[in-house]
Amino acid sequence: MEIQADGKTILLSEAGWMEDLSEWSEEVAAEIAKNEKVELTDEHWDIINEARGFFTANGVIAEPRVFSKLMKKKYGVERSSSKYIYGLFPYGLIKSANKIAGLPRPKGCS
Repeated sequence: MEIQADGKTILLSEAGWMEDLSEWSEEVAAEIAKNEKVELTDEHWDIINEARGFFTANGVIAEPRVFSKLMKKKYGVERSSSKYIYGLFPYGLIKSANKIAGLPRPKGCS
C-alpha cells in the first residue's frame, strides 16, 4: 500500500501503518486520515500532536488511560474521555489516531 504526499511515494503496511516513520509530515497525516475516513480538524490535530509529543518524550506510544490523563490535564475533562476520542477517530487512539500521527504500530494491533 502507498500514498502520495510531499511530492513522493510513502509506503504503508497492508494495514495502513507507515513503513518509514521519518517520512511523516502533516501532508502524510492528511493522506493517511483519508484512508481512515477521518476529516482532520483542529481537535484532531490536538490529539495527533499530543500523541507525537508523548512518543518523542518517552519512546513509546501512550496507553489509552495515560493519554486520557494527558488530555484531561491540558484540555479539560470534556476533551479527554474515550467517547470523545472515538468520536473523532472511529477506530480509537491506538488504531487510528496513532496511525495518522505516524507512530509505530503497537504489537498485536492490526
